[in-house]
Amino acid sequence: MVTVAVAGASGYAGGELLRLILGHPQFVLGPVTAGTGVGRTVGQVHPQLPALADRVFAATEVGVLAEADLVFLALPHGESGRIASGLPEHLPVVDLGADHRLADPQAWGQFYDSAHAGTWVYGLPELPGARSELVGATRIANPGCYATAISLGLAPLVLEGLIQSQDIVVVAASGTSGAGRKATESLLASTVMGSMSPYKVGGSHQHTPEIEQSLTRIAGEPVIISFTPLLAPMSRGILATCTARLAGEWATSHIRDALHSAYAAEPFVHLLPTDQWPRTDSTYGSNAAQLQAVVDHHAGRVVVSVALDNLGKGAAGQAVQNANIILGLPETTGLSAAGVAP
Repeated sequence: MVTVAVAGASGYAGGELLRLILGHPQFVLGPVTAGTGVGRTVGQVHPQLPALADRVFAATEVGVLAEADLVFLALPHGESGRIASGLPEHLPVVDLGADHRLADPQAWGQFYDSAHAGTWVYGLPELPGARSELVGATRIANPGCYATAISLGLAPLVLEGLIQSQDIVVVAASGTSGAGRKATESLLASTVMGSMSPYKVGGSHQHTPEIEQSLTRIAGEPVIISFTPLLAPMSRGILATCTARLAGEWATSHIRDALHSAYAAEPFVHLLPTDQWPRTDSTYGSNAAQLQAVVDHHAGRVVVSVALDNLGKGAAGQAVQNANIILGLPETTGLSAAGVAP
């Protein structure tokens, strides 16, 4: 059995991690830490986890976390680097924050207000060549939720040269849990319910360089995206609609063949039948991503739609998948591709 620690366990992603750890046959929950939630019980913050109701959140300290065999860092952006640098080098760590995702310190500085903490292996196993880097790694940077959805939708197409790499437009909607647990006026129920709104427009969303970094590496040439995120009146889920100009006279069948070849053997990434489009509620509570694609011949563009649970494949589920790889376990251990609906 493997004792795992969760730092930032009072947040939404941290709570989802706790739920998944409870159902994992090889994990035993060790230290559970928080920031402002120190001293509170898990039951007060996460009443959906009665088995942990009496556990008390400890302070996020290196010495506490180092008692575990593996550590999940579910901390706000800019906080993981300091904690991770103090942990023993042999101790496996999966960072759900952004601190170790970007290779370019300049790109980091454009989007974040802290020093660049360095670069770890990027933990999106389904991307071309990713698994060979993940096997044997002890420090893994878990991808962002938007970045996961968009990269999965577009990676096979840039790899095969089916789309023009500098004419990609993405509009993606996320549930409110993607903004974290901190109370803000823009996330009040009376503000969000019955309404949708864009935010961080004009290339200012922090996942933009992460997506471009992943796709550029796969394409072998610079990839540029125009990304507009939307806040949707739902608690969880992401629906990303990606369009790109075709790089040839390709039909829908060519696009679907590329996606099928990339993901047919993947347990968590599913290309839907031609008459079915992704829905966020089909992925709730799962580590699954659902995809669909079609060619818009009138505009000369391809449209790829991707749905996933931002707390599942977009955060905690993917973190467990990466931990399984670190530990040499089947990637599906403790995870499900079946969603909860309605």
